[in-house]
Amino acid sequence: MPDMISRQQAEALIQEQLINTIQQDTPKNSIFMQLARRLPNMTSKTTRMPVLDMLPMAYWVNGDNGFKQTSQQAWDNVYLTAEELAVIVPIPEAVVDDASFDIMGEVRPRVTEAIGIRVDQAAIFGVSRPASWRADIITSARQAGNNVAPGSDLYNALLGENGVISKVEQGGRMVNGAVAAMAMRGKLRGIKTTEGMPIFKSDMQGPTQYALDGAPMYFPMNGAFDTSVAQLIVGDWSQAVYSVRQDITVKILDQGVIQDPSTKEIVYNLAQQDMIALRVVFRMGWALPNPATRLDEDRLYVPFAYLEPATAVTTQKVTFTVKNNEEEPEAVEGAVIDLDGARLKTGTDGTAIFNLRKGTYNAKISKKGYGTVIETVNVDAAAVSKDITLIPKE
Repeated sequence: MPDMISRQQAEALIQEQLINTIQQDTPKNSIFMQLARRLPNMTSKTTRMPVLDMLPMAYWVNGDNGFKQTSQQAWDNVYLTAEELAVIVPIPEAVVDDASFDIMGEVRPRVTEAIGIRVDQAAIFGVSRPASWRADIITSARQAGNNVAPGSDLYNALLGENGVISKVEQGGRMVNGAVAAMAMRGKLRGIKTTEGMPIFKSDMQGPTQYALDGAPMYFPMNGAFDTSVAQLIVGDWSQAVYSVRQDITVKILDQGVIQDPSTKEIVYNLAQQDMIALRVVFRMGWALPNPATRLDEDRLYVPFAYLEPATAVTTQKVTFTVKNNEEEPEAVEGAVIDLDGARLKTGTDGTAIFNLRKGTYNAKISKKGYGTVIETVNVDAAAVSKDITLIPKE
């Protein structure tokens, strides 16, 4: 066979083409920060928000010269505490110089996406929730009894008399948005009448806008939605508020050392190892003020409800028993137990029962005429009982 130069022999001379775009998904934003109401930026770590706590009442007057009764109105304080999300991404300068792409420019939007994921996980599901933050939306909704089992009739679980939308309405709020796992789209399309006709209306020739009872639906794709806890969350998202103390701040470091957070050992010395590091910092706080309404004067309802998965998440029963300090203690009815923002009132037997996932919670027990008691509750793998003694004010 005649000699020739083969591709293998000339491989060192053949240049590979590098596509000038990176195949990747578009960075996703925080669904919580998209739907919740943003307040003016915080000017300090803690921001105080006055919230209507008690509504006045009017009375009929008995006769022409009857005595007019008095009433009162009261306000409570709700606090937003700014907590910090941050990350450092180190990289050798030689790698940056030799790369065909702007590595730092590629990293920044992905870090911003990661911050949004953490916000959604903490505010909605309580994952890695900062200790100073109130209870997450799922925990608060559960304590208000706003969790609905899917059962065999999905239509009724969503739109029925005791469905998730009805749960929100019973507290005097209107649902203005729904957040659901992607799998919910198929379940909605599968809802049919007894005659087998689809209830969910869709246009097969164009994009379909998903909605429940007129409220738009959102299907977050940033990976923060925890399908082991909920399939769908509905609520009046305007009642959830957040404020930013420090917007996303990016700084390039070329001096200093980076330590292991656990061992405190130096991992990188930027100057000595010719490295740079991208440092990103973000600080924000959020709250669910839940002001008193004529349908919820005790502020016990929560403007959110959720549809549970087929197998509900495991929780532990936490029972508070509140009594006075008499020689023979008596049950205190109507004491408010505020567990990181989730509120219940004690019944005639002085008890209130929470159902909580594993974690540490802060409880404030109060009633007019008594001193306030602060307790810490640690929930693990067993039921917890807390005996509380309220002492009358002098």
